[in-house]
Amino acid sequence: MKNARQKQILNIIEAYEIDTQDELCRRLKAMGFDVTQATVSRDIRELQLTKIVGAGGRFKYASLSSAQNTDSDRKRHLRIIKEAVRSADTAGNILVIKTNPGMAPAVGAAIDSMGLPEVVGCIAGDDAIMCAVKKPEDAEAIIDKISLPRA
Repeated sequence: MKNARQKQILNIIEAYEIDTQDELCRRLKAMGFDVTQATVSRDIRELQLTKIVGAGGRFKYASLSSAQNTDSDRKRHLRIIKEAVRSADTAGNILVIKTNPGMAPAVGAAIDSMGLPEVVGCIAGDDAIMCAVKKPEDAEAIIDKISLPRA
């Protein structure tokens, strides 16, 4: 039960900007976990979660590995993506991204470096990227999450 709960905590903080233990408790309870704030506090300590500044300027929980991807890194990755991507479209759980000539490797590396939990990996050619994601709905979510222009 503890391992399942802690795994779900990691999933929740990757999917949402959670800034309080209370909010994390509510989400866990909605998923069927019978938790208290003290339990969540222990889980946060055991998982070595930290708070970082999220996209909206609010603090949010993050695992140490994702916290290493700093805000300046994220901004740099998003700038590369914004400048190089021409369009994005989905085919099931595949996200196909078209870039300016020669820019696909840089965009693929930027997406891989962002540590997006939905992304399994990217394969880049010269001007196109095939990005494998876990579920078909994740492909659409990535387009919105990193503001890719739709095909």
